[in-house]
Amino acid sequence: MGTLRLILGDQLTRGISALDGLDKDRDVVLLAEVREEGTYVRHHKQKIALILSAMRHFAEELRHEGIKTDYIRLDDPENTGLLTGELARALQRHRLSHAVMTEPGEWRLREAFLSWQRDTGAYFDMREDTRFIASHSRFERWANGRKGLRMEFFYRELRRETGLLMEDGEPAGGQWNFDADNRKPVPKSVITPERLRFEPDALTRDVMMLVEREFPSHFGSLETFGWPVTRAEARRALSHFIKEVLPSFGDYQDAMRADAPFLFHSLISTSLNIGLLTPREVCLSAETAWREGDVPINAAEGFIRQVLGWREYVRGIYWLKMPGYADTNFLDARERLPDFYWTGETKMRCISDVVRQTQSHAYSHHIQRLMVTGNFALLSGIAPKEIEEWYLAVYADAFDWVELPNTHGMAIFADGGLLASKPYAASGAYINRMSDFCGGCVYDPKARPGRTPCPFNALYWAFLIRNQSRLSGNARLAMPYRTLAGWSRQRREGIMEDAATIMARMRQGEL
Repeated sequence: MGTLRLILGDQLTRGISALDGLDKDRDVVLLAEVREEGTYVRHHKQKIALILSAMRHFAEELRHEGIKTDYIRLDDPENTGLLTGELARALQRHRLSHAVMTEPGEWRLREAFLSWQRDTGAYFDMREDTRFIASHSRFERWANGRKGLRMEFFYRELRRETGLLMEDGEPAGGQWNFDADNRKPVPKSVITPERLRFEPDALTRDVMMLVEREFPSHFGSLETFGWPVTRAEARRALSHFIKEVLPSFGDYQDAMRADAPFLFHSLISTSLNIGLLTPREVCLSAETAWREGDVPINAAEGFIRQVLGWREYVRGIYWLKMPGYADTNFLDARERLPDFYWTGETKMRCISDVVRQTQSHAYSHHIQRLMVTGNFALLSGIAPKEIEEWYLAVYADAFDWVELPNTHGMAIFADGGLLASKPYAASGAYINRMSDFCGGCVYDPKARPGRTPCPFNALYWAFLIRNQSRLSGNARLAMPYRTLAGWSRQRREGIMEDAATIMARMRQGEL
């Protein structure tokens, strides 16, 4: 008797555990495009097209290997619209009683499959996802008994275990972290590199037409679609990044520039998160470039820390703390998400530009996400579930395991400091220092006479005043709270009034 092997849209890795021990003579691989996965949030059109195109290409590669592959298209009239429904149909269709899959990356999906198994009594094997460097049990061992779960210390352990950027048991370059070297704004004279994009082939164009037909009202545009949809393309994208872009990544990874949505960022997170690349090969590529003298240590370390450190860490937090993690709301944030997160129609140039870039590319880099859209959501008290649904919907690389901790813990501090050591709150001065968004904006981050003050400024101080009982004990906020301590009551009240006016204008669509 053969086995049905289910592959999900973010598991497009030939070495995925669900395919271990595959018998080409008896086993069948199932891939299914289902409506529920495209609509449980209103995913960006490019995100849906990326996943469906990559799935179809992966199925073709399996068939070329002589593997029996059952592929269910979205517009198949018999399609149930549910992954569990297609799994049940395939078992019946192929007269199989045994199914195997790799654990889904999202709590929602894992619970759906386990519930289906309980309800049907099916013989169902859910295997560990071995593509990650740290297993669930590895992270739990590290977290057990610790008062704080800071990424830096987990990252150091993984560096030791993998040997990445290590020399004779010590960190290469004499220090673990070169983040202090990676905070430069981008000078106007710096020319950003042309990025490698991939012209959609016939299969991808068919998918794009399907997406336009089936999800016409979803966020975003398909006009600029150029994501890698095969492993070969993903490998080319990785090679291009390492050779042409990574050398300058370290210096400018925290910078923003209006005319350069990609700057020196890798653009490989989509390929990593759907399985076309693995974290180990990505880290090894960056390390090799450093050892060969092609990349400075601050760039190689900063990039490897994002993949080996942060990516593995947030996945560990997600599975350690779910499902209750998603319901925490430390700052009691309850505001509705403003429409300009979907339309880009605001006079705040930084938010308008980032949202419009997101509409065009299904992408913005991590500082735009954290210090522009995330920062505004934090300062204005947007309800966690509102902003988290937005991030999950609009970015092509967003899956719940990586998006939720990044937004919930890092961007809006809803977990009260489990993940981040402080709220990443900032006034307009930070955005002005690290970007050129403020040039030409109707709002003035320096609040000069005769100019309209930047909304981030009043919202920043109002945020600190509003949350003083919750945050004043945070050592990393000691300086702004010392500043507040010197303010008169009238000045505090004036800030709160200014912030209330800004919030009223936001709700009325006038900001």
